Amino acid sequence: MRKTLLITCLSNFIFAFSFAQAYKGQLPFAKIPVPSQHYQQEYTFDTTLNVAAWTKQKKNLNISFASTDESYFRSEVPELEKESLSFEGVAWKGERLNAEILVWSPDTINQVRFALSDLKNEKGKVLSKNNMQLNMVRYVVGNYPYGAKDVTCGASPYKNLYLMPDRFETFERFDLPGKTVRPVWLSIDIPATTDAGIYTGTIDVKSENYSAKLNVKLHVQNQVLPKPHDWKHRLDLWQNPWVVAWENNVKPWGEEHKLLLKKHLKLYADAGGKFITTYVVHSPWADNSYMIEGGMIDWIKRKNGSWKFNYKIFDEYIQLAMSVGIDKAITLYTPVPWGFRFRVMDENTGNYVNESWPPDSKKFKEVWNVFLTDLKKHLDQKGWFNKTYLGINENAMDQTLAAIKVIKDHSKKWRITYAGDWHKELDTLLDDYCFLIGKESNVDVVKQRSARGQTTTWYNCCNPPVPNNFVFSPPVEGRWQGWYTAAHKYDGYLRWAYDAWPADPMRDARHELWPAGDCYLVYPGGTSCVRFEKIREGIVDYEKIRILREKASKSADKNVKYLIQQLDMHLETLLSEKDFDTKKIIVDVLKGRKIVEQLSEKLK
Repeated sequence: MRKTLLITCLSNFIFAFSFAQAYKGQLPFAKIPVPSQHYQQEYTFDTTLNVAAWTKQKKNLNISFASTDESYFRSEVPELEKESLSFEGVAWKGERLNAEILVWSPDTINQVRFALSDLKNEKGKVLSKNNMQLNMVRYVVGNYPYGAKDVTCGASPYKNLYLMPDRFETFERFDLPGKTVRPVWLSIDIPATTDAGIYTGTIDVKSENYSAKLNVKLHVQNQVLPKPHDWKHRLDLWQNPWVVAWENNVKPWGEEHKLLLKKHLKLYADAGGKFITTYVVHSPWADNSYMIEGGMIDWIKRKNGSWKFNYKIFDEYIQLAMSVGIDKAITLYTPVPWGFRFRVMDENTGNYVNESWPPDSKKFKEVWNVFLTDLKKHLDQKGWFNKTYLGINENAMDQTLAAIKVIKDHSKKWRITYAGDWHKELDTLLDDYCFLIGKESNVDVVKQRSARGQTTTWYNCCNPPVPNNFVFSPPVEGRWQGWYTAAHKYDGYLRWAYDAWPADPMRDARHELWPAGDCYLVYPGGTSCVRFEKIREGIVDYEKIRILREKASKSADKNVKYLIQQLDMHLETLLSEKDFDTKKIIVDVLKGRKIVEQLSEKLK
């Protein structure tokens, strides 16, 4: 008995020792997620708060149109004021109209699929179903609850994570697990050649054991929205082309990368993107992106101490962006990189070295005068100089002014853009000034800048909490932004970033430092989302207001003048918005849209 006990204890000791022993390449088990058996397109371990609500739902498939202005959660019964199988919309020729369809069930439903039909008017004219597109809306991980207003530019104080509907995904059919919701996004692109009138059609919804018919009614007004390339709204979403190579594991600036970039940038162009983001220095923002922004111009210090600049990547990216229709402006970041860090290729050693040149230093003036001379010659040769801006971002006033002095002393013809708070000292020095919302000038200053031929835009970032474009922001805030742009007489809107993807952007929108969704508005594969489409809607509203104002200025119709007055009064109220109650701003946007619809009818 004692011998058996001794052997057992010895075996246990050896077993325990073998697992306690360190091995080469060892990793702490707790730090690596346990892999799933299959890849998950979205995470599904969210919890249901209102469990009782599912017991009140009818069996099989529930389906209804819903507002695109709000979000609907994967495991919660949708809170709809009224369920409806019908959708009615009003749009211009050349406009995109969006709608959202929700499907949900207390039971598991397999093979849910949709069949679109052509829309027809009373004269038999057809709006082809080829102009309609359906996408399921996937859920991504966020780090704040829906509609949070305590957002900061740092790590989230919340211990839990939250699933938020955002990413689009094409589909033929899908399965719906019991007690879940699947949003489906419907986009209707109305050709500019479409006849005005009322168009109707249906969408058939089927599953293994269920079918339903949805009704669509579309009023096409006799107004034409220009193509996005010709919109006047100045959309500036900062790009990082390196992330596309990284995400797809292809060689940066190889042919595969360039093909992917074209598809990637097409979304931006189709939303009226005007600015091409370029980087004259390597990693200008102190390495704070998950995938850093590489330099597009190599600064080479020759053995004899002179300078040489390689524009190969710079030229290729600009030409590529222009080929998809982004060709109004080029921004070069930046004369004032964070930390004043400039990466230089030392020809003597073949090594990259980082040098610090504060804008008020002798070295900065010396080197930047050489660079600006070479850069201007290159831009002139390419025909790009008159659309180029040197970009400065949120830098201290003394350093900003010092950089501007060096640039303007070199040539008064250089254009400069600055993103940051409003400062009177900068006003007349900047060709393009982008204010952080809440830290901006009054409307009169914007008007004065416009009268001088200068442009003014605004931006939001990790602050303020509202209005914003985080994955947990109520979607209506994206559309409201376009109305605010019009109300403040701005020329457009800027945001960092278009595509600064974190580690797992398809499923998890979090970045280590910022609110989820802050650093990107589109997904890999040239994939749109709820947030991006709502921003685009607001830009379209801005364009419609601009066009109607121009037409109204030539009209003697008293009804038109009255409606323009009503529009002006309504826009004025948006300037004082502070609370951003979701229900209220939904009503505000809807009220503005109704006035625009009435004006559109009067100004045929």
